[in-house]
Amino acid sequence: MSDDALYVPLGEGDLRLEPIAEAHREGLRAACARDSEIWQIYPFTYEGEAFDPQFDSLLAGPPRRRAYAVLRGEEIVGMTAWIEQGQPGWSIEIGNSYIVPEVRGTGFNTRLKKLMLDHAFACGLERVGFKVDERNTRSQAAVLKLGARREGLLRHERKTWTGHVRDTVSFSILREEWIKR
Repeated sequence: MSDDALYVPLGEGDLRLEPIAEAHREGLRAACARDSEIWQIYPFTYEGEAFDPQFDSLLAGPPRRRAYAVLRGEEIVGMTAWIEQGQPGWSIEIGNSYIVPEVRGTGFNTRLKKLMLDHAFACGLERVGFKVDERNTRSQAAVLKLGARREGLLRHERKTWTGHVRDTVSFSILREEWIKR
């Protein structure tokens, strides 16, 4: 499996994932500004003056992270990414995910993740991982709802932009588990 096969535009109904491009900058900036509190539990902030350097890192793309703008209809409502994890062509992580508060709890995020999981496994991957800040119970519940298994806690896995030393919960879904659902 090649990155070219994995990192393509995806869509289903009003949900679209477009590989991040300069044309998404202002729409994503506006989306990220809709929830200033969330950035306290993210490893990086996309708020205020931090937005442009972070967006530029998304544009830089490979080798480690391939980001998407998330659209509902014509409106940018967030971002997500494929992040290298494990053996290339075998395992990938879905991360760097954010959606605006208005679409949380509506099933939109579930549709988004299912679209990505279906595509990852159709491309031949065997494992999709998720890493979630231990404090982010809403995201942990969402990943479990997809059918992921909690693999464990990575203690002091990283230091966030706020200086918080983060414990990270690791989850995964295997191809055989996804197909059986």
